Amino acid sequence: MAESQKIRRKRRGPERGPGMNMAPVEKAKDFKGSMKMLLKYMSRYKAALIVVLLFAACGTAFSIVGPKILSKAITELFNGLVSKYTEGGSIDFHKIGVILLGLLALYLVSSLFIGVQGWIMSSVTQKTGLRMRSEISAKIHRMPMKYFEGNSVGDILSRITNDVDTLIQGLNQSVTMLIVSVTTIIGVIIMMLSISLLMTGIVFIILPISVLLIAIVMKISQKYFRRQQDYLGKINGQVEESVSGLTILKLFNHEERSKAQFSGTNDVLFASAWKSQFLSGLMIPIMNFIGNLGYVGVAISGGILAFRGTITVGDIQAFIQYVRNFTQPISQLAQITNMMQSTAAAAERVFEFLREEEETADAPDALELTDASGEIDFYHVKFGYTPEKIIIRNLTENVKPGMTVAIVGPTGAGKTTLVKLLMRFYDVSGGSIELDGADIKKIKRASLREHFGMVLQDTWLFKGTIMENIRYGRPGATDEEVMDAAKAAHVHRFIKTQAHGYETMLSEDAENISQGQRQLLTIARAILADRPVLILDEATSSVDTRTEERIQKAMKNLIEGRTSFVIAHRLSTIRYADLILVMREGDVVEQGTHEELLAREGFYAELYNSQFDSLSEA
Repeated sequence: MAESQKIRRKRRGPERGPGMNMAPVEKAKDFKGSMKMLLKYMSRYKAALIVVLLFAACGTAFSIVGPKILSKAITELFNGLVSKYTEGGSIDFHKIGVILLGLLALYLVSSLFIGVQGWIMSSVTQKTGLRMRSEISAKIHRMPMKYFEGNSVGDILSRITNDVDTLIQGLNQSVTMLIVSVTTIIGVIIMMLSISLLMTGIVFIILPISVLLIAIVMKISQKYFRRQQDYLGKINGQVEESVSGLTILKLFNHEERSKAQFSGTNDVLFASAWKSQFLSGLMIPIMNFIGNLGYVGVAISGGILAFRGTITVGDIQAFIQYVRNFTQPISQLAQITNMMQSTAAAAERVFEFLREEEETADAPDALELTDASGEIDFYHVKFGYTPEKIIIRNLTENVKPGMTVAIVGPTGAGKTTLVKLLMRFYDVSGGSIELDGADIKKIKRASLREHFGMVLQDTWLFKGTIMENIRYGRPGATDEEVMDAAKAAHVHRFIKTQAHGYETMLSEDAENISQGQRQLLTIARAILADRPVLILDEATSSVDTRTEERIQKAMKNLIEGRTSFVIAHRLSTIRYADLILVMREGDVVEQGTHEELLAREGFYAELYNSQFDSLSEA
C-alpha cells in the first residue's frame, strides 16, 4: 500500500492547496484520439450514458426554471403589499403557497433526476475501472519478458493504480459537470432573454471584460506555476540525494555545499510559489468585482424597467439569480478542461499498455508435455534482442538427461540469455531448442515451464508464512515434504529458531530476514518443486562461505538425476559439472570438464586463474 501511495504522489506531483487549480496538468499527446478510444471502450454502456445525459439535462433544466417560478411568488407578495398599503387590499397567501408548493415539487423532481444520473454514472465509471484493471492484469500475464526488462515496475503499477483512478474520477466528474454546465449556460441565457433583452445585453458586455482579465492573469501565472513544479521536483531530488547519500556527504565534508545548493533551490521555489499563489488568488476577487458590476448594472436597469412597468420586481430578483448562476458554469468549464486533459492522458497510457505486443500464442496443435526425461538439444541456435545486436550466433550442443552443465563467461556473454531461451521467455531468432526431441516452440508454454525449476540471484518471496512460501513450488505438498525440502536446503534449523517456526510470517519482500536466508528459502522451494530440469543462476551468491559449502552439498543431492544448468561467476562452484560451456560474445568458445579446460590453458583457464589471483591479492 505504501508503495502504491508513493507512486501516486510521484505521478500526480505535490498535493494541491487552495489556488492551485491553475497548475499545469499532464496533457495527452493525442487528446481527440484518446477520447475517441475511451468512448469506443465505453460503448457497451451506451444506453446507460444516454440516460445519464437526459437525466442530467432534465434535472438542470428543472432547477433553472425555479427562479422564474419563485419570481411569481415574489411579485405576488410585492403586489399584495403595495395593494394593502395603498388600496387597503390583502396579500393572497393561498396563491403564494400554491406557487411555492409547485416550486418545491419542481426542485424535488430536479434532485431526483440529478441523484439517479449520479448513481448510474458512478456505476458505469466503476464498472469501466473494474474492466480496465482486469484487462491490464490479464494483459500482464500475456506480455513478453522484454517489455518488463525495458520498463520500470513503478510505471507499470502506476498504469494499474494511478492512471485508472485518474481516468475513472475524471469521467465521473467531468461528464456530469460538462452536461450540467452546458445545460445551465444555455438555459440561463434563454431565461434571461425571456425576462429582458436590455439587462441580458448588459451582462454580455461585462462578461468579456471578466474573461479578458482572467486570461491575462492566467497567462502571467502559468510561467510561475511551471517554475514552481520544476523546482519542487529539483528540491525533492536534492533532499532524496542528501538523505540517501548522507554517509558519503559527511565523509567528504560537503554539508555546507549541500545546504547552499538546497537554499538556492528553495529560494527560487519560494519566489515562484508565492507569485503563482498570489496571482491565482486574484481570480475570485476579479470575478466577484466584475460580477458585482454586473449586479449594479442589472439593478439600475431593472429598477428603471420596473418603474416603467416593463418587468416586475420578481423578474429583477430572478434575473440577478440567473446572473449568479451564469458565471459559475463558465468557471467550471475551465476546471472541466483540465480534468478532461488529465482523463485523456490517463486513458492514453492505459490503452497504450493494452495495445502492447503480446507473447505469440501457443499453436492450436501445441504439445502437452508429460514426464520429460530432461534431454535438451541446441541446433544452430541464433538469438538477438534486436536484429542489429546478435548475442548468440551459432550454438549447437546436446545435453543428456541428468547432466550438470555449467555456463561461464564474462558479463554480457549470453549466459542468462541462454536460460531465458530454454523457458521461452524469448523465442530463438534462428535454429531450434528441443526438449526430449520436441521443438520447444511446439510445446505449450505452461507445459514446458512445468518441467523447469529455477533459483535466481534475485530472490522473490511474498508476504505470507515460511510454509506458504516454500510450498509455492508445489501447492499440494504435505507439511512433511516441505520440511524435508527445507532440511535439504539447510534452512530447517534456521526456521526452527523462529518464534513461530514454519508459521512465521514474512513481511513484504521478506525484509524481516537476511538476504542469505531468503536465498535458502528459494532453494528449498526449488527442491520441493521436484522438476526434471533445474536452472541455478548464481544461486549461492548471496550467502556466506560456510553456508555456501552446505548449499553445495545440498545441491549435489538436488541435481542428482536431473538435468541442471548452472550459471556461475565464481568458478570454484562448478568444478564438478559434467560439462562446462565457456561463452564469449555469444559463442561457445570452449567446452569440457573443469580439468580438461584448465589443461588447455585457454580462455577458461585465464578466467579461473584471474579470480584466484584477485583473491590472493585481496
